Amino acid sequence: MSKFNWEARTRTGGMQKGVIEAATVDVVEAQLKRYGFSNITIKAESKGLGFKLPKFGGGGKINEKDLVIFTRQFSTMIDSGLPLVQCLEILASQQENKAFKEILYKVKESVESGSTFADALGKHPRAFDQLFVNLVAAGEVGGILDTILTRLAAYIEKSMKLKKQIKGAMVYPITIMSIAVVVVGVILVFVIPTFAKMFTEFGGELPAPTKFVIALSNFLLKYIVVLIGGFYATVWAIKKYYKTAGGQKNIDRMALRAPIAGPLIRKVSVAKFTRTLGTMVSSGVPIMDGLEIVAKTAGNKIVEEAIYAVRQAISEGKTMAEPLAACGVFPPMVVQMISVGEATGAMDAMLNKIADFYDDEVDDAVGAMTAMMEPLLMVFLGTAVGGLVVAMYLPIFKLAGAVGG
Repeated sequence: MSKFNWEARTRTGGMQKGVIEAATVDVVEAQLKRYGFSNITIKAESKGLGFKLPKFGGGGKINEKDLVIFTRQFSTMIDSGLPLVQCLEILASQQENKAFKEILYKVKESVESGSTFADALGKHPRAFDQLFVNLVAAGEVGGILDTILTRLAAYIEKSMKLKKQIKGAMVYPITIMSIAVVVVGVILVFVIPTFAKMFTEFGGELPAPTKFVIALSNFLLKYIVVLIGGFYATVWAIKKYYKTAGGQKNIDRMALRAPIAGPLIRKVSVAKFTRTLGTMVSSGVPIMDGLEIVAKTAGNKIVEEAIYAVRQAISEGKTMAEPLAACGVFPPMVVQMISVGEATGAMDAMLNKIADFYDDEVDDAVGAMTAMMEPLLMVFLGTAVGGLVVAMYLPIFKLAGAVGG
């Protein structure tokens, strides 16, 4: 089988292009004509040097970028009037991610067997979550599948941007702390013992900072295996505790109350909640179904319980704003805006406005946190390494002074 790049005109007059695997050019042309394309141009894909570099970490994972590209292309093809099965065939054939390619072919087979598109997607939760499946179902029922897919692509892109901001904020401090630990560890394990041996040969009373550093070095050399084992045991215990209902709730509550990270986590939670619920409500998903899906994807047990409390209150006939205010998780401004959205019947628009606002808030908070942490981390690194160096040179300065005197 060879790969062929193709470009053709759709039934609505637009141009579409892609890649298809087939035995010959004639097979590709026949397949595209069957799909309703005209003015077809086909070129065999260059094989390059005849070998492929090994891929690391890819292939088996369906990432958000793959999903965004698929969703946008699918929306364009549906809008162009192509039948659903043909869209799936084309997109699956040109998909480079083998795992995603296999899933798309299975979705196509399910649709051909009589399943709805949403049901076919629901069989593959590794690629399509509940939010994706429910929105597609709403699009199929309402006859606006292309519009829903466009909204989905925009939602996934904004979620990716939010995650990228958080990861970007964590990279710098983790890198600096890792460098500090490695540098201090190397000095204590390899450098300090040499100085300690030299000071022992000279004799005399050592300054207090030097004694402390030598004692710290000796402790580390003696118990380094125990310390490493203790560190991994602590991490394992925390993970195990977090898997329990009470443990997850306690840790998530502590995260929301943390001095620096807490406000940022709260803003991320609000942005995610309003963006997800706004997308679902504007796409025609019932508010009760939307809240259940949003709760399951909240990522924080305290926020999840608050959303379930909101859902329960709405089922009892209350407004959405009342339980949101009572739970104490969401800021007063968010509660007031949602209350206005309920009163005016523009809940979806209001939720999306809140999400846009908090996306900017997260961006500002990440920038402020990074700007604040940079000097603190540099001071920590300088103090840790500089303190060790000064402590070890104090006896040398003392000896030099005695010799000079």
